[in-house]
Amino acid sequence: MSDKNEAVLDVISGLAKVSKDTLKPETELVADLGIDSPKALQLLVKLEEALDIEITDEEAAKLESVGDILELYASK
Repeated sequence: MSDKNEAVLDVISGLAKVSKDTLKPETELVADLGIDSPKALQLLVKLEEALDIEITDEEAAKLESVGDILELYASK
C-alpha cells in the first residue's frame, strides 16, 4: 500500500481506535467502525488537515467505507 494510503489509514484507525491492519477497503465507517455523525465530522477535519486536501459536503456525503475515502484521496 502506498504511503498516501497509509496516511489515510492512520487517521481512520486513530479516530476509530482500531488497528490499521483491520482496515480493508470494504470496511464500512458506520456499521463496522461505529463512526457516527459527530465522529464523521471529526474524521473529515482530521483527513483534511493530515492530507492537506479539501473535502466538499457533496463528497463527504458519499463516504461510506474506507475504500471510498481512499478513492476520494487518490482523486485529489
